[in-house]
Amino acid sequence: MKINCLIVDDESMARQSLERLCTKRPELTVMHVCTNGNEALQIVESRTVDLMFLDVEMPGLTGLELLDLLPYSMPVVLTTSKTEYAFAAFQYQVIDYLKKPITLPRFNQAVDKVVDTIKAAPATPPPTNDIYVRTDGRFVRLAFDDILYVENTGDYVKIRMNSHTHVVHTTMKNLEEKLDPRRFLRVHRTFIVNLSRIIDIEENTLVIADKVIPISRANKAELMNRINIL
Repeated sequence: MKINCLIVDDESMARQSLERLCTKRPELTVMHVCTNGNEALQIVESRTVDLMFLDVEMPGLTGLELLDLLPYSMPVVLTTSKTEYAFAAFQYQVIDYLKKPITLPRFNQAVDKVVDTIKAAPATPPPTNDIYVRTDGRFVRLAFDDILYVENTGDYVKIRMNSHTHVVHTTMKNLEEKLDPRRFLRVHRTFIVNLSRIIDIEENTLVIADKVIPISRANKAELMNRINIL
C-alpha cells in the first residue's frame, strides 16, 4: 500500500520533523510540503492526496478553515502544540490529533489508524458514462460525452452542454466525485472541464466552445500531463 501524504505547517522545524517521521514508514510517500493553507488548497484541488498532516495554527488560512474548503474527503491528522483543539478535532472527525513535539511511537499509532481506515473504505465503484440531474421534478440523463464544462456559481453549478445549460443546486466537490476522473479535470476553483472538448490552450486559459476558461497555476501542470502533446 502506498499512501501519498501532504504536510502542511508554517514552522520549518515541524515540517522537517514530520518528513523524517514519514521516512520511518515505508507505505508513506511525502508528495508535497506546504508552508500555509492556501498553498495546500491549491495542491488538493489539482492532485489526489491520500493523507494530510495539518497544523492547526497558521497565519492566513488556519488548519480548521482549510478543512472547511477541501474539495474532497481524505484522512487528516491534525498537529499542534496546544491541546485546546482536541474538541475541534473531534467535530471535524479527523483520524488523529498529534501534540508537538511528536514522538515516533505516537506517530506510528496515528499512521496505523490511517492504514486501518483506508483498508476499511469501500471499494470505488466502476466509472459510469452519465449522470442524472433533477430538472422540473424529473431526472434528466446527461451523457459525459455531451458535457463541455462545469462552472461554480455559489450555491449552484452550471453544467454546460452542447446546446443548453443545466443549473443544479449542488457543490463542485459533490459533482466532481460523480464525474469520471479519466475524462474530467478541475482546472480552476470554479471550473471543471471535459478534456476531450478543449479547443486550445494558451498561457493560463483554455477554450471550450465559445468559453474562455481560466487555468489556475496549481492546476496547469496536471492539465499538461493529461493532454496528448505531440
